[in-house]
Amino acid sequence: MRTLTAQMSSDGGAWRLYVVLYGETEWPTFRWERTGPVPTVAERRRALAALGYEVSPGAVWSWTEDSRDPDDDSTAVVLIAAVAVRGQDGGAA
Repeated sequence: MRTLTAQMSSDGGAWRLYVVLYGETEWPTFRWERTGPVPTVAERRRALAALGYEVSPGAVWSWTEDSRDPDDDSTAVVLIAAVAVRGQDGGAA
């Protein structure tokens, strides 16, 4: 059973959730047209389901921060969440 990574990010604008598919030019993506609050775990689960995925058993969301210019700590922070996912049927979608 293939495990993939879903990520959710925002740079202060709308939140995006996407499933990383290496080697593909288009990734399954869901977008919330709001800047806050952060989408809840239940909202993320529904968005993943709409894309044909589910959180892998035992997986939990992890958070990190990045910036557009890592050498300038005054640039806006980009928040990124990630979780292991699988296709809704228990395999890769």
